Amino acid sequence: MEFKNAILLTGGIATGKSSVCNFLKLHGFSIIDADKIAHEVLDENASKISEMFGDEYVKDGRVDRRKLGELVFSDKDKKSSLEALLHPLIEDKIKKEALKLEKFNVPYIVDIPLFFETGKRYDIKPVVVVYAPKELQIERLVKREGYDLSHAKSRVESQIDIEKKRQEADFVIDNSKDIKHLQKEVDRFLDFIRGRYADLKI
Repeated sequence: MEFKNAILLTGGIATGKSSVCNFLKLHGFSIIDADKIAHEVLDENASKISEMFGDEYVKDGRVDRRKLGELVFSDKDKKSSLEALLHPLIEDKIKKEALKLEKFNVPYIVDIPLFFETGKRYDIKPVVVVYAPKELQIERLVKREGYDLSHAKSRVESQIDIEKKRQEADFVIDNSKDIKHLQKEVDRFLDFIRGRYADLKI
């Protein structure tokens, strides 16, 4: 079984997955970061990106992710073409990383922000959703990225609604309040994992 000890972490844009991962690292969890892998795969395929979308999307051998993101965000066909190139390569790398971690026979985190959007490609249970209500996602995007309100709203609405993800989760980490509350939510999640791994020291 490829993902026997894996725990899938997902959520929505600006729900706070990175903050949760930082807490989990402090507790000794290994984390496979799908976004980081996607960035690596993008740069490894910079020449293909140039061929597909134009030289202006690659600078000094690296993909201009923000510029490319703006392009595919506004064009579904281009988005589909990019995903057809990237997703199998990302999946292959995630599986290779998982195989390395499986040798230790302890739980580890696979952080896949777009797990639901990409058709649940990975056979991983439990699925943990980091939750913040839509209005808070938009507010955080405006503050963090400097987006105007309409752009922030359209970015959030381009993903599957966070309430639907929440309903499909095996466990929900609520990040709708402050950092102390999030820490308590992570502690609650650790109790959940301890219940599945009786000998686990976390």
